[in-house]
Amino acid sequence: MTANGPALSVVIPCYNEEANVGTLWERLKRVLDGLGREYEVIFTDDGSTDGTLEALRRIADGAGGRVAVVELAHNCGQHRAVFAGMSQARGKVVVTLDADLQNPPEEIPALLEAMERNGWEVVGSVRRNRQDSFLRKLASGFVARLARKMTKVDLRDWGSMLRAYSREVVDQMTKHPEHSTYIPALATMYAKRVGEVEVTHEGRKDGPSRYSLGKLMDLYLDLMTSFSDAPLKVLFYVGVWLAVLGFLLAGVLLAGRLLLGPEWAAEGVFTLFSVLFFFVGAQFFALGLIGQYITRIYREVRKRPPYVIKEVYRGEGE
Repeated sequence: MTANGPALSVVIPCYNEEANVGTLWERLKRVLDGLGREYEVIFTDDGSTDGTLEALRRIADGAGGRVAVVELAHNCGQHRAVFAGMSQARGKVVVTLDADLQNPPEEIPALLEAMERNGWEVVGSVRRNRQDSFLRKLASGFVARLARKMTKVDLRDWGSMLRAYSREVVDQMTKHPEHSTYIPALATMYAKRVGEVEVTHEGRKDGPSRYSLGKLMDLYLDLMTSFSDAPLKVLFYVGVWLAVLGFLLAGVLLAGRLLLGPEWAAEGVFTLFSVLFFFVGAQFFALGLIGQYITRIYREVRKRPPYVIKEVYRGEGE
């Protein structure tokens, strides 16, 4: 935080949310004005293809310097967009939330109160009565269980973007930007005191979620490969046992041929092929997983930035 920075920064990633950002700003402004503390709001436009950027600029023009619009050069994904916004945030506390109005801005005071009362460095939110599809909740549950195993931090809801971070945690995260990362999990590496509060969860006000199941799977892979080498260890042990199984199977087939004749071996050809396909499938899975690790290493070695900020707009005359 700079010497004259505000007490609170709110970072909001936006991708094709033209229909929502106006209502979001109206509700958010009422909440923040009621807190009685200096604040700033940072919207990150993550390469939107509709009128989101123009709508955000209009909001900034009428916000008296309290709103900044970070325009990214191209679509980078939700978590990188949040990182870009955090890089511009100056507040003592940084709150993040989605732009689709499923995270009610009216819940922000509850996060801040819990942070101050308990001395937490990171505050997550647990969504009550989630307004998502069954498949979305199922995929999110997998991510949550994996995050708990990877970080050894027992939080109930890892998928909610409505979270609060101390200045120290934000500084550490932005000091070490990564191409493949999951912000809630990364924050636990730099925070000793982490907690959660229950919040309401609203349905989307405009169209389906921009976060598809495919993006959730990408997030799952990022989380799995960025915070643990356990999958590689599992592959090693699976490979050992498959080799033992293959050796035993070869012995059974050889014994059957010697004791029961070549006719028995011919009759077992389909079993042999099924086992072969299993081994081939396991090898392809292993190669694919190793490839994910190598790809992430390659991205980091190239030293290319995880996001490119095209412009930071703070309103006319700013």
